[in-house]
Amino acid sequence: MKTILAAAATAALLASSAAAEVKVGMITTLSGGGAGLGIDVRDGFMLAIKQSGRDDIEVVIEDDQRKPDIAVQLADKMIQSEKVDVLTGIIWSNLAMAVVPAATAQGKFYLSPNAGPSPLAGKGCHPNYFNVAWQNDNLHEAAGAYANTAGYGNSFILAPNYPAGTDALTGYKRFFEGEIANELYTELGQTDYAAEIAQIRASGADSVYFFLPGGMGISFLKQYADSGVDLPVVGPAFSFDQGILQAVGAAALGVVNTSQWNKDIDNPTNAAFVESFQAEYGRLPSLYASQGFDTANLLISAVDAADVSDADAFREALRAANFASTRGDFAFGPNHHPVQTIYAREVVQEGEVFTNKTLGVALENHSDAYAAECKM
Repeated sequence: MKTILAAAATAALLASSAAAEVKVGMITTLSGGGAGLGIDVRDGFMLAIKQSGRDDIEVVIEDDQRKPDIAVQLADKMIQSEKVDVLTGIIWSNLAMAVVPAATAQGKFYLSPNAGPSPLAGKGCHPNYFNVAWQNDNLHEAAGAYANTAGYGNSFILAPNYPAGTDALTGYKRFFEGEIANELYTELGQTDYAAEIAQIRASGADSVYFFLPGGMGISFLKQYADSGVDLPVVGPAFSFDQGILQAVGAAALGVVNTSQWNKDIDNPTNAAFVESFQAEYGRLPSLYASQGFDTANLLISAVDAADVSDADAFREALRAANFASTRGDFAFGPNHHPVQTIYAREVVQEGEVFTNKTLGVALENHSDAYAAECKM
């Protein structure tokens, strides 16, 4: 009897193993100051997996603690010990630069639900690297375009001193037609902005553009609102997204920011996503949650079309992007970064909730500035 039971248990285990045809390693930030971003990416991704009803996709999730060395160790473990087929999840560009080139060089696929550093869009592009969010410059380029239409002519711009911060200010300047009163790089993770706000006050600028994601943006906005400086503020969605707005509160009301996604984008996939995310997690989804959801659905579409062991076929299935995106139409450019419309949004209050409403298009069917440098 014991032998029969053991054989049955072994058969069940083998069946379970056979069912997991694709193994995904998610490395994301689940603790510390940037945890909210990683949690939202994870929750959006796992919601899509749950809704698909799949038993052939296994997801292993680890916390990178926003530390490049930890991210590298986790990637090595997932590739060498866990034998993952696909990696995803990284929020921060400095971590992506530490992990993605090594992972793709080992034949693994990387699907980015967030970080889009310029080297990986240009000369450092790779056939196995797909960005489902944006290239880092994109939302900042759209903000520069919006600032022109708003009539701003002299912007004070600031961002953290890391790859995404450099890309941010480069993107804003690429499209902004006015003068730059000052260009300032802060420490990554900085929480005290008294010195920066003093410089803004004395700068003679007519507007402020900043990229400070996560807790950095919360700290800056609160201090800026308390400072009495009344220059209009423009930013990317990263500093005005759903989780951040609840912490900032009324200080963010009326601020215009740019995003390729918002909860009021009118298509059936997005409406269902917003409703189901709220039902599953008890909160409104963020930009990051939508990106995690889209990334998982891209993966599912590729699994439906090709075997991951056939790298060429699987790559073509990813490139086809045959899935329903929360953004509506979705397509990759030649460097595997999205070509998409980016919107201007305004921070509003709906009942007790601070959120964004779409104002209009900032850039339509927009690609990135580095695609021409990508040779693959």
